[in-house]
Amino acid sequence: MSDPSKSILITGAKGGLGNFVTRAFLDAGARVTGAARSIADADFPHKNFRAVSADLSTAESAARLVDDVVNTAGRIDGVVHLIGAFAGGKPVSETDDATFDRMMNVNLRSAFLVIRAALPHMQHQKDGRILAIGSVAAVEPARMAGAYAASKAALVSLVRTVARENRGQGITANVVLPGTMDTPANRAAMPDADFAKWVDPRQVAQLLVYLTLRDASQVSGAVIPVYGSEA
Repeated sequence: MSDPSKSILITGAKGGLGNFVTRAFLDAGARVTGAARSIADADFPHKNFRAVSADLSTAESAARLVDDVVNTAGRIDGVVHLIGAFAGGKPVSETDDATFDRMMNVNLRSAFLVIRAALPHMQHQKDGRILAIGSVAAVEPARMAGAYAASKAALVSLVRTVARENRGQGITANVVLPGTMDTPANRAAMPDADFAKWVDPRQVAQLLVYLTLRDASQVSGAVIPVYGSEA
């Protein structure tokens, strides 16, 4: 990382992809605030890591989290939003309200709330990076997962809108769309799959690190698919 003093907030910092992303940013020299519902400093024993337990289901909790980062680190240089969930198995005609609401709340609303809270600070600094993890389902929806795909497509639109609204202000916003990732949870859920074809989460993590660098300052509004070896 070109500037080891960068202050990065990672939401969903503990988990399948979060473990890889958090370690990658720490290895790159960033000061990382890792947020999740259940997380502790001991999860990532590093002098530049700080854990914050947070639930990003409300505007108030998102604002408190961002304010905590700014008050502790002095600024917020990047938001790496990893929070997401999947629900599927039924066609749109049989998808209930609860499933639709859950997909929109977890995959879209949480991103909207934390991005909205961080942007005023970045606009004041005239510098910042907004990064979100979506899914290839956002651009290539599959059967039996309509609510999930719709929430991920909306996330893409949100991030691209942020990129357009902040053009020329030193702020970039990009979204990465991985296919099935090779995480312990996915291996347990699909034990008969060919794991070699899945997306390596370490490569996704390194891509996110790169997108925070000065060398990536002209990359904004990008929708980056990562298919693994499935394509």
